Amino acid sequence: MRRAPKDTEESGRRISRRAAVLGGSMIGFMGLLAGRMRYMQVEQADEFRLLAEENRVKIELIPPTRGLIFDRNGQLLAGNAQNYRIVVLREAAGDLDVMFAKLRALLPLSEAQIEEAKEDLLKQAAFRPVTIIDQLQWRDVAEVAVNAPALPGVTPEVGLSRYYPLKGDFAHALGYVGPVNDKDLEEAEEPALLRIPNFQIGKVGVEKKLERTLRGSAGTKNLEINANGRVMRELSRDEGEPGGDIQVTVDHKLQNFAQARMGDESASVVVMDVRTGDLLAVASAPSFDPNLFVRGISVPDYRRLLEDDHRPLATKTVQGVYPPGSTFKMMTAIAAIDAGVATAGETVYCPGHKEMGGRRFHCWKRGGHGWMDMHESLKQSCDVYYYEMAERVGIDRITAMARRFGLGERFDLPMSAVAEGLTPTKEWKRARHGQNWRIGDSLNASIGQGYVLASPLQLCVMAARLATGEAIRPRLVRSIDGVEQPVLNDGPLGVSPTLLSQIRKAMYDVSNHRRGTGYRSRLLPDEMKIAGKTGTSQVRSVVVRNEDVPWEQRDHALFVAFAPYDNPRIAISVVVEHGGGGSRAAAPIARDVIARALSDGLPDLEVYPSSERKAIEEMFLLMPLLSEDGELPPASDRA
Repeated sequence: MRRAPKDTEESGRRISRRAAVLGGSMIGFMGLLAGRMRYMQVEQADEFRLLAEENRVKIELIPPTRGLIFDRNGQLLAGNAQNYRIVVLREAAGDLDVMFAKLRALLPLSEAQIEEAKEDLLKQAAFRPVTIIDQLQWRDVAEVAVNAPALPGVTPEVGLSRYYPLKGDFAHALGYVGPVNDKDLEEAEEPALLRIPNFQIGKVGVEKKLERTLRGSAGTKNLEINANGRVMRELSRDEGEPGGDIQVTVDHKLQNFAQARMGDESASVVVMDVRTGDLLAVASAPSFDPNLFVRGISVPDYRRLLEDDHRPLATKTVQGVYPPGSTFKMMTAIAAIDAGVATAGETVYCPGHKEMGGRRFHCWKRGGHGWMDMHESLKQSCDVYYYEMAERVGIDRITAMARRFGLGERFDLPMSAVAEGLTPTKEWKRARHGQNWRIGDSLNASIGQGYVLASPLQLCVMAARLATGEAIRPRLVRSIDGVEQPVLNDGPLGVSPTLLSQIRKAMYDVSNHRRGTGYRSRLLPDEMKIAGKTGTSQVRSVVVRNEDVPWEQRDHALFVAFAPYDNPRIAISVVVEHGGGGSRAAAPIARDVIARALSDGLPDLEVYPSSERKAIEEMFLLMPLLSEDGELPPASDRA
């Protein structure tokens, strides 16, 4: 049936209206879209250009080359060795099990290392390279390189890692570096730098204390990346600034000799130039290989060090504090004579003890020494003489004098845990223990027992100041990046030169008079004559022979000295933990180190008494000494 004309016209009008509405909507939408595009392209062009650039360019930090550490003569003590490692890109490696099976045939990979490497690979994005093993030998890297076609995604790389060529000789003085941990990140001023893979940071010693100098400044590289974050190419690079080099005052040959001479003892040796304060040797025994810590020490190795009763991780030279025993007697004598309560020639009778407050204070020589003046009391180490001096002068004046000589002072050295020691006063005891000072406390302190504590470093400084009368301060860093560090000397001690001369003469007789306690450890040439003082500090209250108790309950052995007597050049302190008597255990070590310090090489046997030469020759043959270039020679060459 044909539609009426009227209906046809009405339908056409409706279609035209709809088309007009639809067309208008489309035109309006296009206009809105065009306006938005104009806004984004014109008004916000700079902002979107910046965003596009940031998405295209990635900035990464380049680790700086760590500064080197040398001894006073230019011997390398801490350097940077090439570190060969294997890096895997998971997206290109394919089946990880197959890849690791191939690698294990070429590299010394254990099951535990493989499992750990798999975990690391799966944690990271597939396009990020992951180090799966490092510290490889060149031959291992070469094996991987030769088999590269069969190992897709596996790449050998080379970087720098810290190493210590002289191993344990400088472990305590220099410290070591190690991997960054969470605590390091929390304390870091530049946490982004520390997050660089395989980055190493100073953990203890000079490596930690001078970290900012040694670290240098990081460089940067601009990398072009795609939308998925994959690196396409390197656009530019700024290498940054390498760390500064440091020269320490220690002589590596003397340090090695001191380390070897202590042998298996739990001991320490400090040698100091009395004119400049330069520390020529700062040795603690036993030591350890700091290279173990560089990449992270294993649990068994760390447990072995922690459980050793000789405490190889302790820096005994500055961290250990001990009752100084009879090495403290010079302080008591100087305090009493300086205060005018005694004279050097005045005598005190020693019957073998002193009665005080209903208690008997014994001398080490139970039969007594008889009449003693200051000179004889030091030479023979009479205790009763110093009990008398302490009763006259009092503890506060003794402590004040000891502090002039460096005891009780924390010296500013770039070493970890430098101890302050303890030189007590009446006020200190009231504040610390809530008790009044007793006369018995003074008598104990007068012979370096009781509350008095000193580090080997402080005892060496005391010996240096006795030798010169100057308040010289110890120095460990000689130069930083070629800039000489200042010698620190606070000037004269304010002690009578005559009194100091009398003390030095008494110390000379300790080592060179037949009745001196250190006579067996003398040196013969005038240019090596020792002025010293032996000491023994008790570690238990009950008096028992050292031979009758376990090692850890035996007395500490001490010796302090300077040499040569007529023209002092060096001062030394030796502490042998639980070594027994100072004359038996500590003085012989000091004698040999002094002879080495004043010689060009191993001391000539002629400098020793004839009765000692054979034993010393045999000892030198067995000592693990380094050659001139820092390498250990064959045993047959170590004569």
